[in-house]
Amino acid sequence: SSVKFLMSSPEIASLSWGQMKVQGSTKIYKDCKVWPGGSRDWDWRETGTEHSPGVQPADVEEVVEKGVQILVIGRGMSEALKVPPSTVEYLKKKGIDVRVLQTEQAVKEYNALATQGIRVGGVFHSTC
Repeated sequence: SSVKFLMSSPEIASLSWGQMKVQGSTKIYKDCKVWPGGSRDWDWRETGTEHSPGVQPADVEEVVEKGVQILVIGRGMSEALKVPPSTVEYLKKKGIDVRVLQTEQAVKEYNALATQGIRVGGVFHSTC
């Protein structure tokens, strides 16, 4: 049914350096957050995020609130973006399986899970 489709995790349609497209959106993202039913820009200025120390709980909180079972974090093409243990702990405490990968690998993993109908979310960094 269409309702189930709307609430399924949208696939990442394309990824290249500095550009990501997500199914269901016409926008071109540099960095993006994706969850069952939607996506948006991941603007690091909102949380004061930098490559180091890296992804903060505040960066993933919004995706967590959408009720995801798995969260995939794309650390960039050359994995410049760090993911501190505190963020992994935060996710585990919420009962979420977290997978931290290089962005191309992260997108493959995320899309494979989304195709299986799993409630998966992601935050992806598309440059270094």
